[in-house]
Amino acid sequence: MDAVRTWSDAELRAELARHFGFATFRGGQAEAVLEVLAGSDVLLVMPTGSGKSLCYQLAGLLMPGVTVVVSPLIALMKDQVDGLVQRGIAATSLNSSLGGNEMDARLHDLRAGRYKLVYVSPERFRNARFRATLAQVPVGLFTVDEAHCVSQWGHDFRPDYLHLREVLQMLPRARAMAVTATATPAVRDDIVKQLGLGVAPRAAPCVRVHGFARPNLHLVVTRTPTHGVKLARVRQMIAAQRRGIVYCATRRMTERVGALLADTGLKPLVYHGAMPDADRARAQERFMSESDPVVVATNAFGMGVDRKDLRFVAHWDVPGSVESFYQEVGRAGRDGALAWCELLFNYADVRTQVFFIEGGSPAAADVLRLWDEVKRRCAVSPVALTGEEWAAVAGFKHEIGARSALALLERAGFIARSADAGYRKCTVKLTGLDDPALLKPHLDGLAHKRRLDRQRLDDLLAYVDQTGCRHAYLLKYFGETGYARHCTVCDRCVSRPLAPRAAPTEGQWLAIQKLLSCVGRMQGRHDAQRVVQVLRGETDARLRQLGLDKLSTYGLLADWPAESLRALLDTLRVENCLSVGAGAEQPLALTPFGRLVVQRQTAFELAWPVRSDGPPPSPATSRMPRRKSASYPSVPAPPGSSGVNQRLLQALKAWRTEQSLRRHCPAFQVLTNAVIASLAREVPCTLDAVSKISGIGPVTLNRYGPDLLRLIALEGPLEQLPAQSRTP
Repeated sequence: MDAVRTWSDAELRAELARHFGFATFRGGQAEAVLEVLAGSDVLLVMPTGSGKSLCYQLAGLLMPGVTVVVSPLIALMKDQVDGLVQRGIAATSLNSSLGGNEMDARLHDLRAGRYKLVYVSPERFRNARFRATLAQVPVGLFTVDEAHCVSQWGHDFRPDYLHLREVLQMLPRARAMAVTATATPAVRDDIVKQLGLGVAPRAAPCVRVHGFARPNLHLVVTRTPTHGVKLARVRQMIAAQRRGIVYCATRRMTERVGALLADTGLKPLVYHGAMPDADRARAQERFMSESDPVVVATNAFGMGVDRKDLRFVAHWDVPGSVESFYQEVGRAGRDGALAWCELLFNYADVRTQVFFIEGGSPAAADVLRLWDEVKRRCAVSPVALTGEEWAAVAGFKHEIGARSALALLERAGFIARSADAGYRKCTVKLTGLDDPALLKPHLDGLAHKRRLDRQRLDDLLAYVDQTGCRHAYLLKYFGETGYARHCTVCDRCVSRPLAPRAAPTEGQWLAIQKLLSCVGRMQGRHDAQRVVQVLRGETDARLRQLGLDKLSTYGLLADWPAESLRALLDTLRVENCLSVGAGAEQPLALTPFGRLVVQRQTAFELAWPVRSDGPPPSPATSRMPRRKSASYPSVPAPPGSSGVNQRLLQALKAWRTEQSLRRHCPAFQVLTNAVIASLAREVPCTLDAVSKISGIGPVTLNRYGPDLLRLIALEGPLEQLPAQSRTP
């Protein structure tokens, strides 16, 4: 490392004022800058909106040479470069939106020393011309923004980030700074490991974790049985808060929700990764310039977008992890004023995240099938295809899986990839390596990642069902200590000002009494899921064993969807009618206030969680009243259940009961016990595999096949990789 200059606090504040116009630093900023200037590598973890980018920007301006900033999104680069240029700071970006002549000009200016900060994507380091240019440039600071993307155990892993360790090895004189807003202790350790920080000749990095607390965010979870309920809530938020982001899980959903919101008068923007670069740039510019923008977007939007006055963030779909959720809600209220953050929860949406997990961590057999296809196509010469094209030729359901498989083959050394113009395609060539034993550790790692991703999703679902303070849950998750057990800005600790409160109507009173009576008759021994099963009159062997099918409340709300009952249960918990016991079972019990409510002996108001006195009608219930499931015979356990996935078996039984009620037929006419047992034993993953189950003919396959596959994807076991990879 070069000799370093010692900076005083006063000198650093003077430079802050000169370059950025601020008189003082925010908490944690000055310490991080001083450590880099003193010659240390730094891993900086600070909440969204706390000013992480200023740390590496100011440090880079005060160090000799150029600062290279690795950034994952073009939108993020554009926003930060525009802000720096407006302040008279020489900065630029090198990304796929540039034409050939413009790229040549910027590379020439980089070699000539005309820039102090250069933003690049991780994929840029695959480009031989850029690597050659970088070798001619004195790099003083190498910054990895959104550094959780480095970690395979992080929530937003990007395979191209794994090459950054090699880049740092080529820049031994440059200091390194990795910054992120969302990293658990395990992910922090993995970032340090993957970047090679602390590996000779580099000294161990300084790890700075500044508080995750965002006490100005009003955190709310609303159970929404239909998209109509979601839409009504979002419209309420827009009317009350005006400026914000609605996050959706998929590109298609962003376009659909954007169209549904077009009548709000605000002309919401739509933003997702499949849009042309020019359209995304225009959307971002509108978002930054309009007084009251509303954007409907995937998680591709928001990283580094420095709009401080957003008043709400809504999640139309459930996110995939606590990390991504907290990063996204953190984009609201950066000015310190109160902001509204609401997750619109429907359990059916979890299937989308399961799909992403399966795609991002493909099974060993899928990876090997792609490897066979790569060898065949690239045997004579390298081949350039898009991710979608590789997915099509190898039989992947989605390009996510194909891209993940290609990245794994590259990490194993079997192929080499280089990005083509626009990064829509990449050229793949064989390296000559073809040893299955070398692939096995990478396949094992992929299986481990899938398990971690499922655990992260489970942690997010635990946040949804959290009965205590939501802020306390999040701070504990990120390893904070000394946090308060209660707050004044979450739906578990205070009432919800956006939700209209009123005394129950007569129909609502009857539903509340039935629900609370059911909890009382279950004597505080059972959890919310069991309460819902009893009220819906579900046929379940465990219910019979416990004698719960004999309760007078069994089937009293059989025509209510489970999601609507869970929403009402949650509301009554918030209103102190129900308490939750300690331990993993989390049994529900009536509170003294709840006993008064069920007997109508007290005044009572609540925010009714569904649209009417009962649940939203389904097509079946709107045509004909549903019969209670108690009208049907109980379903015995199937014989010969050895090797059966019991969790899937119970889910299939519940699904069959629902179908029998919808179709007004006995359960065995939907699927027999033997067919259900075979499905739970074989766990088929394709329609062709389902069709091979004895007892499933063409009519049954056409009617139920897609539903069965979705249920199996959600409830089936994580796929185990074979002990040895087959020889390609």
